[in-house]
Amino acid sequence: MLSAMLDPSGRRRAQRAWCLYDWANSAFATSVVSAILPVYFARTAARNMPAHDATALWGYASAAALAVTALLSPLVGTLADQTRRRKPILLACVLLGCGGTMALALAPAGGWSGLLVAFGLAFVAFATGNVLYDALLPAVASAEEMHRVSARGFAWGYLGGGLLLAVHLALIAMPQRFGLPDAATATRVAFASVAGWWLLFAIPLFRGVPEPEADRSGVPARALAGAVFRQLRGTIASLSSQPDLLRFLIAFWLYSDGIGTIIKMATIYGVEVGLSDKHLMGALLMVQLLAAPASILFGRLAAPLGPRGAVMVGIAGYTGISVFAFFLKFAWQFWVLAALVALFQGGTQALSRSMFASLVPRERTGELFGFYSVSEKLAGVVGPIMFAFVTQLTGGGKLATLTLLPLFLGGAWLLSTVDLERGRRAAEGASAA
Repeated sequence: MLSAMLDPSGRRRAQRAWCLYDWANSAFATSVVSAILPVYFARTAARNMPAHDATALWGYASAAALAVTALLSPLVGTLADQTRRRKPILLACVLLGCGGTMALALAPAGGWSGLLVAFGLAFVAFATGNVLYDALLPAVASAEEMHRVSARGFAWGYLGGGLLLAVHLALIAMPQRFGLPDAATATRVAFASVAGWWLLFAIPLFRGVPEPEADRSGVPARALAGAVFRQLRGTIASLSSQPDLLRFLIAFWLYSDGIGTIIKMATIYGVEVGLSDKHLMGALLMVQLLAAPASILFGRLAAPLGPRGAVMVGIAGYTGISVFAFFLKFAWQFWVLAALVALFQGGTQALSRSMFASLVPRERTGELFGFYSVSEKLAGVVGPIMFAFVTQLTGGGKLATLTLLPLFLGGAWLLSTVDLERGRRAAEGASAA
């Protein structure tokens, strides 16, 4: 493992550089995906359609972007393993993501279709790049450090995303004070600033995080595509020999579906209910501020409860959130929901990432994190589609919130059957073989 080859100070620097990428790209996840774009899209699209149809359209668009990502992720992960070039491919994703985010700022005023195209490009690049970012975790952290470093990355992401979101809220609420004519222009400036923030703070990862040298005796370029697909077929076949890894993937597929749907649909659902932009974005800013320390605390919960036990606590919390969302009517209830999400979101995702990292053979991290991403993204396709379909069927999102309950309950049950220690031994045996 590369982390073992670094001296202590070098390893700490590499870990900081790795965590700083979460700080960089969380601005996109926070301001674009969760806070500003859903509201901006709803206000724009709702000029031509009922509010609940705008909610459904956003759900379908999110599902489509996730489906494309699910198809690309294992190919990109396997390609990175074959070429030993995770960082250059990640750089390409960063540049495409920043370009798509900048396109949001340049999309024609009043046209919701242009917003969806730019969002789709940026989101696919963002989510595909995260496969490679996650796969670099074993390069900076030992097995004993992974849970803490993963949680720290999420905490840094919440802080960075929250800091920039606070600036965006000030811009949109008081555009004239910043020399901007109106809130729509301020929103476009916010999108452009996300692109610059993402690119700027990604630089330390490319400078400070190591990866293996290219294997010059490896697969020739002309045979690379065939090698990628052969390795993918082998990966699918090999999962049956690692039953704990396979069960974890399916469990993650289920509960991550619920978490991802809440993240993507909460704000636009609040618009449909009739909450003001001030309450919607203010509550999301609170999530960023509370989620950072909550992620660190969840990382520490992994010691007394074990990572699986801590994630089970998070899933139980999200089950309660889904039920509470059914009764959402007033602004104070949205603030309570936001606070609950802040407590459970980062820690549940961080420990899931580090649990998976502990279950995979070291030489196949890119390939298998591609499958990890597929589990997450395919799940993300199902959740928003279910939410959108029930919203259209019932004329609102109230009943749609309850579609998430089977996902959390089924994920919790399957996760309870995973033996992490046995899975780690299987991963070590596969590496040694």
